[in-house]
Amino acid sequence: GYDLSDEELKLVFKKFKELADKKKHVLDEDLEVIVTEGILRTAEVFNLEYLHVLSGTTVKPTANVKLKINEKSVEGSGSGNGPIDATYNVIAKLTGSKSELLRFSVSAISGGTDAQGEVTVRLKENGLIALGRGADPDIITASAKAYINGLNRLEYLKANPIETTEVI
Repeated sequence: GYDLSDEELKLVFKKFKELADKKKHVLDEDLEVIVTEGILRTAEVFNLEYLHVLSGTTVKPTANVKLKINEKSVEGSGSGNGPIDATYNVIAKLTGSKSELLRFSVSAISGGTDAQGEVTVRLKENGLIALGRGADPDIITASAKAYINGLNRLEYLKANPIETTEVI
């Protein structure tokens, strides 16, 4: 089990309701991801407000992203080699991030076509390395969440230097 504060419980319940609106059946694995994301949060400098992606076989992949950065909304658009690359390019531009993507992986949390995809990224910037995770039934959105989570963890490391090589 998990010990959650009232604030964490409210956040987890809100995320549960959002997921239940998107898929027919919410599984134990889905709940575990929601709870883990609620507990392992760092201070959020960057928050995803919306993501719109256009991609296909006859169109250049583009992304429109709106972020909240320190409570100020910013928007941008851009393109890339694919929808995730386009999304990451826009987020990097909006945040001013010079981080290097060391690792990117996608896995299904459960089975079925409505399963949540979980994305894990490893980012490096100025010698700091951070892990980011995101989950969503849409893998492009999960990818954006993971990237933003990793960027927030890098910001945390910059503000709170630690004497270790541990990846957070």
